[in-house]
Amino acid sequence: MSRIYDLFESQDQKASTAQVVIPIAIISVSFAAIFIRLSDSHPIAVAFYRMFFSAVLLLIFMPPYFASLKKISRREWITLVTTGLFLAVHFAFWIASLDYTSVASSAILVSTHPLLVAWISSWYLKERTSLKAYVGISIALVGVAIMTFSNYRVSGRALFGDILAIIGMVALAGYILRGRKIRQNMSVIPYAFMVYLFSSIFLALFSLPFSTTFVIYPGREYLLFFALALIPTVVGHTLFNWGLKRIKARIISVSFLGEPMGASVLAFLILKEIPPGLTVFGGMIALIGIYLCARFD
Repeated sequence: MSRIYDLFESQDQKASTAQVVIPIAIISVSFAAIFIRLSDSHPIAVAFYRMFFSAVLLLIFMPPYFASLKKISRREWITLVTTGLFLAVHFAFWIASLDYTSVASSAILVSTHPLLVAWISSWYLKERTSLKAYVGISIALVGVAIMTFSNYRVSGRALFGDILAIIGMVALAGYILRGRKIRQNMSVIPYAFMVYLFSSIFLALFSLPFSTTFVIYPGREYLLFFALALIPTVVGHTLFNWGLKRIKARIISVSFLGEPMGASVLAFLILKEIPPGLTVFGGMIALIGIYLCARFD
């Protein structure tokens, strides 16, 4: 796998490679909601084991990169740690929000991160975002909103869940922006390994007050944890991390909007959940928005 990622790293045809890599990443991360839905474990435990097993899996490919870790500067270590923290907060709060508010409410709030990324990246990363790109982002967000609007509900409990989802959204934006910055000088395998490792450490700390992470779970749960690590994270998130070096942060951010659509299709195929017609319609609009954002890069 490390050779495959290194091959991508050396590709000159960035656009054509991204056209293959990003759809694979979107499909892979779309499995996350399915595995989480099937799990009966505490949200923080799910997040912790997802990151822990992801780091263990990538450790297999790390030996060629151990020497390069010695060259990481203090500033880069700080960036890696904070990126891992952002990822830990994103997973912890997003997964926890699903226990309080509807999947629809959580999805629509977390999916607003592209506008935040586009705005911040214009001064943080010096990446200019055109008006046409903003139009594409807005269309994609409208599509996601249409997909989830019919299930949106408001109550005291749901409001708390919505706040958790908003925190998860901000953390996801920070994860993408910090990752885009450091990925310019670091290969994807050591970058992903260190971020996932730091993320699992933070999630272990987050879990201490709950006393639910380090209990013994049924074997089925560990299989789900491993599946979450392998498919949505080691494959999905790591391919997005590959893209952070080659593709603007806002495009990676908008690409994440493909996850709710992919999850809906997988829910139909695996869980036999039939999406409403409005969901299909919104998905088509979101795809148009993603295309326009990439088209006007």
